[in-house]
Amino acid sequence: MRTALFRSLAALLAAGGAALLPASAVAAPSPSPGATPVNRAGTSFLSATPIAAGQPVRVDASIGDHLYWAFPAKAGQVHEITATVTFPKGRSGASTWTVDVFDGLRRRQACTAGAQTPTVDAKASSVALGCTLREVRPWAEPWSADPLPGTYVIRLSVIDLPEPDLGAPIDVDLLVGTVADRGASGDDGELAAPLVPNTKAGTVLNAVPVADPAAGDDGDSPADWLPDLGSRWVWTGIGGVLAAVAGVVGFAATRRPRRR
Repeated sequence: MRTALFRSLAALLAAGGAALLPASAVAAPSPSPGATPVNRAGTSFLSATPIAAGQPVRVDASIGDHLYWAFPAKAGQVHEITATVTFPKGRSGASTWTVDVFDGLRRRQACTAGAQTPTVDAKASSVALGCTLREVRPWAEPWSADPLPGTYVIRLSVIDLPEPDLGAPIDVDLLVGTVADRGASGDDGELAAPLVPNTKAGTVLNAVPVADPAAGDDGDSPADWLPDLGSRWVWTGIGGVLAAVAGVVGFAATRRPRRR
C-alpha cells in the first residue's frame, strides 16, 4: 500500500514539475523562420564564421578538418548546440567526434547535456552530437569559469579515426538554439563589456624595409675591423686575466725552493 502511494505521489510531482517548466526549456532548438542558411566554416578561432541562434548551418568538409563557428550570447540565455555529420560509405573503422565550445577568453565551457563526444562504428552513416551550455551569467568572479555574455566559438572535429579514412568527404549540419531566455537576473553585478575574441591582433608587414641613405658608410676605417665590445668580450677578458693570476699563484705555491 505504501509503495503504491509513493509511486502515485512521485508521478503527480513529476507531472506537476513538467507542467511548470516553460516550453522553451524543454523544446529542442529549431531553425528560425526565414533565417539565411550558412554554407561555410572557419578553420581557426580567428576565422570562425559568425552565425546567430536559429540560423541553420550546412557545409561540405573532409574528415580531419577543424570547423569553427561563432555566435553571440546574452545574460540569462541557455543555448543548445546540435550537429549531425554524414559519412560516405565504405569507411574502414570506428571514429570519435567532439563538439567543443569556448567563450571570448578561449575557456572551454562544460556541457550539461548532449552527446559531446560520441563514437560510431564503421557501418554508421551519420553521427549526432549535442551540447547544452550553462545559463549565461551577467557577471562572475575573475577566478571562475562561469559563462559570461559575449561571443562563443564552436569547434567540431574528429579526435580518433583510422588513418585511411582521413580526408574523406562529409556533410555537416549544425544549429545553435536558445532553449531558455530568462533575461537579466537579480545578480548583484554586471559585466563591463562582453567577452569578444581579439581577431585583429596585428598586421602583417609584406614590404621590405628600405635602408636609410643617411646612415651609409663614410669609408672603411681600422676601427671598423675591431669587434664590438659587448658583454661577452668583457667577461672573456676578465676570465682570461683571472686565469692568468690563478696560474701564477698556483705555480708560486707549488714550486720547490732552490737548494744552494
